[in-house]
Amino acid sequence: MHQYPRFNLFFLSLFLMFALTGCPGPATEEAEETEKDSETKEVLLEPFDAPKLADLDAQVEWEEQPVLDSLELLRERQSHEKPLVSVDEALKLKNTNQEINEKILSALGRLPQNDEEVDWGATINRHVGADLKSTNPIMGSSAVEFEVGSLTGFGLFSFDWNFKPFAVSDTVVSWQSSKDKLYDKVVLRDDLTWSDGVPITAHDIVFTFKTIMNPEVPVPAVRSGTDQIRWIQAYDDQTLVFFHKESLPTNVWNLNFPIIPKHIYEKELKSDPTLQDSPYHVKFENDPVTGGPYEIEKRERGQEILLKRRESWYMQDGKQVRTKPYFERVRLRIIEDPNTALLALKNGKIDEMALNPELWKTQTEDDDFYKTCTKANGLEWVYFYFGWNCETLFFKDKEVRQAMSYAFNHKEMLDELCYGLYQPCTGIYHETAWMSPKPMSKPYTQNLSKAEKLLDDAGWIDHDGDGIRDKEFDGKIIPFRFSIMTSSQPLSLSICTLLKENLAQIGVICEVKPTEFTVMQDKARNHQFQAM
Repeated sequence: MHQYPRFNLFFLSLFLMFALTGCPGPATEEAEETEKDSETKEVLLEPFDAPKLADLDAQVEWEEQPVLDSLELLRERQSHEKPLVSVDEALKLKNTNQEINEKILSALGRLPQNDEEVDWGATINRHVGADLKSTNPIMGSSAVEFEVGSLTGFGLFSFDWNFKPFAVSDTVVSWQSSKDKLYDKVVLRDDLTWSDGVPITAHDIVFTFKTIMNPEVPVPAVRSGTDQIRWIQAYDDQTLVFFHKESLPTNVWNLNFPIIPKHIYEKELKSDPTLQDSPYHVKFENDPVTGGPYEIEKRERGQEILLKRRESWYMQDGKQVRTKPYFERVRLRIIEDPNTALLALKNGKIDEMALNPELWKTQTEDDDFYKTCTKANGLEWVYFYFGWNCETLFFKDKEVRQAMSYAFNHKEMLDELCYGLYQPCTGIYHETAWMSPKPMSKPYTQNLSKAEKLLDDAGWIDHDGDGIRDKEFDGKIIPFRFSIMTSSQPLSLSICTLLKENLAQIGVICEVKPTEFTVMQDKARNHQFQAM
């Protein structure tokens, strides 16, 4: 595969949505401890007596589902999308208009036509804006962790560009769904191994499911969706049946949780359900056993994560059984400051990065940038939002959450802070998506009068004339003064500062709290925030 050591391919035009709802959670540390105690006693997985496979086969009408090779699917699509220019020509272009942008996009990011085009010893140096919190895939809760997990882990299912699901031929022999959508039967390949040589079996998947559903294991991000599965039964080393709670066409979305090795984590799970505190778990945090195409060769916290191609992924008994990953190594350089990352891109220390709007508009349009780099943009279905903790005194009422959206100057954010590069969003689906509601809701626009009336109606009024709205709770006057937690990224800080300025106009005090990424993850997971 061709290596392009100093180019930037950035899919931007992201969507922004400022949500009216937030993450429910306790408003105080005392309440948080109470919730933890109750969660520990909660039963998330009810006992289930799975039928024998023969009985299930006799009563269920199975329908065959597609098992596809992801790379071949992409290769087939690219065969109908001819490049408008050569790679060399694309790398020399300055992205000054949409026509040139399309030319660059058409040439870069394409699969090699044959093995002769591939430099099998190549290392790609990628940029990530934050460190991993954990190398354990089920502990993942951030984009960085899921990105690493996509390289070091494996899955049973994927989706094409139209969100049509298929089982992945790298890991699955066959996939059948019951006609009533209550069951999915999967047969795994028998040539899968963990990086320590132990075979990967259906029992690893069942063990992982039960671990995720253990209320003492702190994995809320991965548990979301997985908790819609009623049960998973391993009938032998390769055969699995997923039992669903409801008959839904979206059930397959819940089946692709990350997998951990049973032979590693079963030993210490009972004594340390955190999966991270004991010396045993710390050992595997630093040197994890992986099941995907890559394994972690080196990790320097806060600096880089180096992944190495795993031969046992694609070779078994001297025979190639899966596609060999094109890069021998993937280096993820951790650079939190976008300006520092851009300098690293220009100097060739990283090969790609995502540009924020300010960098796109102000620092990547001169000859100095185009001397070694180029850039491109495209549409990505991503949305951002303000999260309000609905269990706090401030955001329990819907009227208050609506007032926040009416108070915020969306136009200033989009036009000035985002340089006109992002689009407004009214939900989780883009208007061009086939699954989007028709007609789409209209996006919020700033209306301070409406915001003030909503707050008045919710009882938040400036009773003492100090310029700050307040409300009585249990005989005590509480001023509307809250904090919003955000990352230290310049754009995030600017957006939250704009919110602070807007709310001050209607008598609400918002304190912006820049928070280190891993700390923010912890606080978000434990609902220890007022807004974020």
